[in-house]
Amino acid sequence: MITRRTFLKTGGMATAGLALGGLNTFTSTAASTSGIMGANDKVNLACVGIGNRGAEIINDFSQTGLANIVALCDVDLGAPHTQAMLNKFPNAKRFKDFREMFDKIGNEFDAVSVAIPDFAHFPVAMLAISMGKHVYVEKPMARTFYEAELMIAAAKKNKKVVTQVGNQGHSDANYFQFKAWKDAGIIKDVTAVTAHMNGDRRWHPWGSNMSRFPEAQPLPPNMDWDVWLTTALYHDYNEKYHPGNWRGWYDFGMGALGDWGAHILDTIHEFLDLGLPEEVIPVKIDGHNDYIFPKASTLLFRFPKRENMPPVDITWYDGVNNIPQVPEGYGVSEIDPNIPPVAGGKLQPAKLNPGKIIYSKELIFKGGTHGSTLSIIPEAKAKEMAAKLPEVPKSPSNHFANFLLACLGKEKTRSPFEINGILSQVFSLGVMVQRMNTKIIFDRETKQITNNAFANSMLTQIPPRKGWEQFYKL
Repeated sequence: MITRRTFLKTGGMATAGLALGGLNTFTSTAASTSGIMGANDKVNLACVGIGNRGAEIINDFSQTGLANIVALCDVDLGAPHTQAMLNKFPNAKRFKDFREMFDKIGNEFDAVSVAIPDFAHFPVAMLAISMGKHVYVEKPMARTFYEAELMIAAAKKNKKVVTQVGNQGHSDANYFQFKAWKDAGIIKDVTAVTAHMNGDRRWHPWGSNMSRFPEAQPLPPNMDWDVWLTTALYHDYNEKYHPGNWRGWYDFGMGALGDWGAHILDTIHEFLDLGLPEEVIPVKIDGHNDYIFPKASTLLFRFPKRENMPPVDITWYDGVNNIPQVPEGYGVSEIDPNIPPVAGGKLQPAKLNPGKIIYSKELIFKGGTHGSTLSIIPEAKAKEMAAKLPEVPKSPSNHFANFLLACLGKEKTRSPFEINGILSQVFSLGVMVQRMNTKIIFDRETKQITNNAFANSMLTQIPPRKGWEQFYKL
């Protein structure tokens, strides 16, 4: 286990080549790929991660009619959860190692989809951008503050490369409604937000008394464990990591906050121009552990005044019984058919559906997650405001078509790295507070934590594993 002393010694902000203040601007090492677009004005797409969520997004890309699936890459190639895509796209070239895929057929695809564990998004995305490839990355965009910083810088530098983060609600009704209501002055002077996700999670049954990482188990047949780990510290294989269970471990995932925060807080963060918080406070941590995420947590994110907008406090609740209070007139927490099931658990509509409550000086808004639209509460106030609400435009494309159309030069992505990356950094700060169970004070200008040297070191996390350093130098 990495202790505070060894972390400060080996993984701090002063680590050679990793200091945020010394971030080098990113220079592409490959020409634009605009000349290799597929037949019939389609995007040739290589897919990294083809099981479970990876399979779902490959199907979504395929259904747009705008993509040719030309390559399938997965470290567990041939496992039961990868068979569906291998069978559906038998002519796609197959790889276990994304580096080999880029090296051998980099001239045969225009874009990459990345649907692998949170911690592994960074090296694939950075390699893609360095080779001039458009890149779609599932949320959260990155696991650490510094990795998100590098990805944002790379996207800004390489303006011809299209980026998109997979918070699909950014192309659904909530996105367009929130923007229209804010532009019309319906949403204004927001002072507080309650955000909540109270479904059961895979790591909850593991208990809060874990004192070590799980012991080594035999690798599944044909599994490339080294590539699965990418830049992370070495861990022996265990079924509690793969497939899917990685999200509950601080070394690999971002817990419920990273998993659902991007679907619940995305429009609030973008359209209220929140940026980075000044403080993150652990109001409640139930089942604190050095290895896995807590059973429940309540975190307070404090954002300062922005131009003519007042300060905003966002309070995040996760955990089965960690239910926030709702205002009078809230009504019923209905199940929204647009919300996907919780992996490894169940939604609990009898308590509270995942979503948010937005408090402004004059109005209160009730909302769900993903593309769910907002409503004004209580009902009497909603009726009073009905005639004042602006018309909300319909989305011209879903999130997957939006990315592909942007690759073709026909649209702009709605959740590029430059926008979503800052939200990813907000979540990384929240995860640090969950892990340490202590308040942090953050300087938005210098991007440093000013009240805790150990926490400040964690902005970069520990150095990458030997052999994977080059992704931080692209």
